[in-house]
Order: sequence, then C-alpha cells, then structure tokens
Amino acid sequence: MDDDLAKAHELAQAGDVPGLMRHLRLTAERLPVGDVAPLVGRAAELMGFTDLVRAASAVAADPRDPRALFDYGYACVEHGAFAVAAVALREALALAPGEMGIVRELVTALESGHRHGEAVTVLTEHEALLAPWPDRYLLAYNALLAGDIDRAAQEASALPVPDDERWSPARDRLARMIDRARAARSAGPMDSRDLRGWQFAMTGGIVLTLSPFGFGSMIGRYAYTTDSFGQCHRALLRLRMVLEAAGRIPRTVSLLPDQGSRALGLAAARFLALPAEEFDPSRTDTLVVAYDLGDASEELLSALYRRTSGQILFEHATCWTDPSGVSADISTFLHQVAIAPWDEKTLFRPGGESETVPPDTRPPEELAADILAADPAPVPGDGEAPPDPDEALTAFVARVAHLWPAQGPRRSVDSPGPVPSARFA
Repeated sequence: MDDDLAKAHELAQAGDVPGLMRHLRLTAERLPVGDVAPLVGRAAELMGFTDLVRAASAVAADPRDPRALFDYGYACVEHGAFAVAAVALREALALAPGEMGIVRELVTALESGHRHGEAVTVLTEHEALLAPWPDRYLLAYNALLAGDIDRAAQEASALPVPDDERWSPARDRLARMIDRARAARSAGPMDSRDLRGWQFAMTGGIVLTLSPFGFGSMIGRYAYTTDSFGQCHRALLRLRMVLEAAGRIPRTVSLLPDQGSRALGLAAARFLALPAEEFDPSRTDTLVVAYDLGDASEELLSALYRRTSGQILFEHATCWTDPSGVSADISTFLHQVAIAPWDEKTLFRPGGESETVPPDTRPPEELAADILAADPAPVPGDGEAPPDPDEALTAFVARVAHLWPAQGPRRSVDSPGPVPSARFA
C-alpha cells in the first residue's frame, strides 16, 4: 500500500478526523478517489455527516460514476473538505466533459481552498460555455485573488447588468476591489509579497505593521504572537500617522464593552485627545476601537458590518485564518493566534521551567494607562523581514486615501489572496 494511503488508513482507524483531513488536504491529489472515499466516509460517520457518508459510499461502490462523484464532491465542499472535493469533481468532469454544473462546483471547491489560479484555469478551459453570471463573474473574481488585476478588470468590465438582482452586491463589491487594487498598484509592487497592498485591495483595510518574524513563510502575517503594552502604544502612533496622512480625523472615539477593546479605546482617546463615548452604531465621524473582533457578539458584528458615514473601525489584532466576517478599516497586525497583554500566558525561563501568568483583571482605565506608559519601540524581529519604516506606511496611505475608508459593507475575505502564508492550525 502507498505510504500516503497507509497513513490515511492509520488515522481513520484511530478516529483522528482532524489529522486525517489535514493529511488528505496534502495528499488527496495523488491518491485514487475510490480509495479515499471510504476513509472520508469513516470520518463523516464519526462527525455525524450522514449526507457525506452516503455520497462516499456511492463513490466507493463505483468510482467511475460521474453523478456519484459530483454528489460526493458537493458534500465535501459543504463540510469544508475542499481538497478532497476538487479531486472528485475533476474526476467527474473528465467523465462528463463540458458539464457546467460540475465546472461550477469544481470552481467553488478551488476558490474555497484559496486555489484561485486553478479556478481561473478551469473556467478559461470552458470559456465558450461560460454564462455572464455567475461564470464570468467568478472568472474575474478569482483572477483578482490570483493577482491578475488586468485580467480581472477586463472580465469585470464586460459583465452585463445581472438579471438576478441578488448578484448586484457582488458586482459592486468586485468593482470596488478592482479600483482599490489599481490604486494600491500605484503605491507598491502588488506582487506576492505586498501584503499591505493586497489587504487594502481585498478588504479596504490598511495594515499598520508587518510581522518581523519568518518573512519567508509568513510574508508579514503572524502565526502565533504574544502582544505587549508597548506594541499597543506603537499601534496608536501608527494609527495617528494613518489618520493624518488620509486627512480623516474623527471627532470622538467609540468604546466597545470588552476589557481589551475598552482599554485600547481609552488609550486611543487620550493619545488622540478626543472624547471617548460608548459605541452607538449610528454615530458618525468616530473611531471605533476593537482589540480583536474574534469573540464579538453577532449583534455587534452586524452593527459594524453596516458601515456608517464617517465611522472608522480600528481593530488591533485581526485574525486572517478565521476572520470575524467584518473587515476593519485599520488593523495593526494580522495573526492566526494572538495572546493579548492582559490574557493568561505561559512564560518559559532560561532553564526550561514554565510559569503560568494569570490574566490581568485590572480595570480598563489602568490598562490604558499602562499602554500609554509603555515603550513603543518596534520588536527587532529575526532580521529576515524587509524594513517597514513609517514613511512607507504614510506614503501608501497618501496614494490610496481617495478610496479610504472603503465604501459598502465591511465584508471580510476568507482568503489570503495572492500573498500566501503558512498555516499552523
């Protein structure tokens, strides 16, 4: 038995569903779909996904049945197994060439797995069969997230007004993304290392700082980081630079209820010499300060999603692997896991001993004072990352300020786009 397949069997027999799916994400392309299906079916059984159990059983019984392969691929997409889905749907398309239902589901699997260039290739191979909506829209959207701004603009400009008005928000959103990408290209290279440029193009948000660690694999994003009071202070310095460079000085700071957001909001209000007020979704010309929206209530996220005129959303720690659904207008840094300065943490001593530091439960007013008193010097890093001076940030903001803050809902993008980073969870 092939080593990859043997490992998959071992994980399935152990009931290690997360381990099995991680393994298949890396190996499914080189394993026979008929051999993988029973393993996916076993994982689905353990998870209680009865639709996927049935679909996997049908493929195991006849791996050459295009309908069974399509149903299996569809069920895999529904449950987040995008790599497995793509293999099955490619097999189905080979058995039923030109079947646009299969093409569209394959593109969905590839796009959901952030394989935007492959999605463009599949659509281009079927160009004569593409309908404007959704096919050519998907071609434009995936071309943009693959880094091809000109192809995206060309395809988008040829799109007719959609017959179904439900596509209108997607059309408008794509047009805004392309406009921002063009603006960002006037300010930087917009290549596979231009994290600030592509974050602005995709979400309309400005990233204040780039990670100084592991640039070769992370390209400016953090995997795991422990934040500090000093880095919060540094964020406020760069926040002020952005507001001044864009000519967008708010009248108030809006405070959110959680401890970290309130502490940072109070610090921001004192630093910017602005009055602090409780958050009101209808308030205009205000800076809303959030530490990390990952644990925010649905009610708050809904209120922030609907943009209010003159409202600027600043989120200090923005998760890029599991976005909240709301994209900030300004983010200090992008992370996978971030430990706040006031969170419980584990410290390791030089001798190898570990110590658990309990959470800091002091009032937000005291935490805010510590933020403003802390040293805002940047973290030195490992020497691998390119420099990111203040002048580079303000120059970027000045070039894109006519499109910032962005228009439309604050919808996050669940993709790294053209700038890849390693994932560790």
